[in-house]
Amino acid sequence: MEQEAPVLGSVDIGDSLPSLTLKNEKDEDIEVSTLASDKGVILFLVPKADTPGCTTQACGFRDSYPDFTSLGYDVYCLSADTPAAQGKWQTKKELPYPLLSDRKRILITALGAGDGGKTKRSHFIFEKGGKLVEKKIPVKPADSPKLALEYIKSLE
Repeated sequence: MEQEAPVLGSVDIGDSLPSLTLKNEKDEDIEVSTLASDKGVILFLVPKADTPGCTTQACGFRDSYPDFTSLGYDVYCLSADTPAAQGKWQTKKELPYPLLSDRKRILITALGAGDGGKTKRSHFIFEKGGKLVEKKIPVKPADSPKLALEYIKSLE
């Protein structure tokens, strides 16, 4: 019998990254609460790996990845896809950042982007230390990386 998915409280502006273990695209455990201990974090959420809109969004973050890292931010893609599907997509599109698998949409729902078994395309920006400072739900695929970068630059 599958265990019940833990329910997280909602994560709003000013709240910290919650404690939750997800798998990355290599099927390794990643503790979400520690993602922003050294750097800021951008989590962008896609409804489904390797579909046109999601690929536009992911490739946008890929192409501006050096801009994010030079500003002290790590980028993660979060979706409900399996680690295997994410790994395949990462290789195919040469995505330079990790992908996090939230099969039960626990974090996705806590962020307010879960929608009756679907994921709303969105992004969330956590400052170093893990506090949520910006969220965009929903967001257009091509706008997501641009808006995230503009926001981070505005903090400088």
